Amino acid sequence: MKTSLLAVFVAIALALWLLVDPLQRYFFRSNAEPRAVTARGDLAADEQNTIDIFRNTSPSVVHVTSIALRRGFFSMNAVEIPQGTGSGFVWDQQGRIVTNFHVISDANRVQVTMADNSTWKAVLVGAAPDKDIAVLQIDAPLQQIHPIAIGRSKDLLVGQKVFAIGNPFGFDQTITSGIISALNREITAVTGRIIHGAIQTDAAINPGNSGGPLLDSGGRLIGVNTSIYSPSGAYAGIGFAVPVDIVNEIVPQLIKHGKIIRPGLGVSLVDERVTKNLGIEGVLILGVESGGPAEAAGLRPTRQFRGEVVLGDIIVAVAGVRVQSYEDLRTAIEKFTVGAEISLTILRDGEKIEVPLRLTAIN
Repeated sequence: MKTSLLAVFVAIALALWLLVDPLQRYFFRSNAEPRAVTARGDLAADEQNTIDIFRNTSPSVVHVTSIALRRGFFSMNAVEIPQGTGSGFVWDQQGRIVTNFHVISDANRVQVTMADNSTWKAVLVGAAPDKDIAVLQIDAPLQQIHPIAIGRSKDLLVGQKVFAIGNPFGFDQTITSGIISALNREITAVTGRIIHGAIQTDAAINPGNSGGPLLDSGGRLIGVNTSIYSPSGAYAGIGFAVPVDIVNEIVPQLIKHGKIIRPGLGVSLVDERVTKNLGIEGVLILGVESGGPAEAAGLRPTRQFRGEVVLGDIIVAVAGVRVQSYEDLRTAIEKFTVGAEISLTILRDGEKIEVPLRLTAIN
């Protein structure tokens, strides 16, 4: 009897639960409404600054696509294939675009996509491979041209906030932020030459950011993002930019001449492997150009005399700066302009001599 009553009780309870539960769920669902929005308040000052930087600068940033010609797999017809992408920015009102040389170096054709998604054929104006900088030209309407604001890099400080705008992995118009992690770094260009004075930042820079602007908190260009240090090839907290002071010096030359006009001595040099084997500390002169500044200054080339090799002058310093390699010599000379008079310290017959010399333009 007790078992029967228990079974009846359980059955009634189950029936009530089955009846009440759907009613409860219906009641709660029928009364579900969006929650009230909590007022946010004003944006933080640094947030607003980031928004303003992106809003003001993004119209100056472009997407650079390099296109190569390839033979079709089943035919000999040439087809155009997008080879790589990078970033760049509008330099001036004439529609000149600055980007990295390595972004466009192997391209048969280059196109530039503006912030408004219009795409334009780009023509190479000039390039400085040793500095990883190239200048392109597009023929866009004046109202679509928005030159970037130019800053300076000589007075930058470690710890300053910076922003990178570009197209990482092909995603257009991306902004990242960070700080200047270090200054005066050395990075290697595609030519193997050292780019001195590079800016190191922890702002996220990935493939596709190359050629894009690095900005200060005032939204001014302070560098051109050029490379990352990463075992995986992706962002690892270490990115580098070519300082704007270098860019602002060489871009006008690229526009005017298509290349950098370098100062030189008017000499040819002995291969560094030879000088190293000879135990020479400095740069050994191999030849002296006829009519050049080195000849006018009386510098002596390496020559043969009575069947023996007579070593020429050895350059050991430029304007007081010690020189031990060809890279040292080029770096020291490039601090001066064509026509500048400098003092060379040379080693001749074991004696150090100071020689004044006026630099000339070289190709």
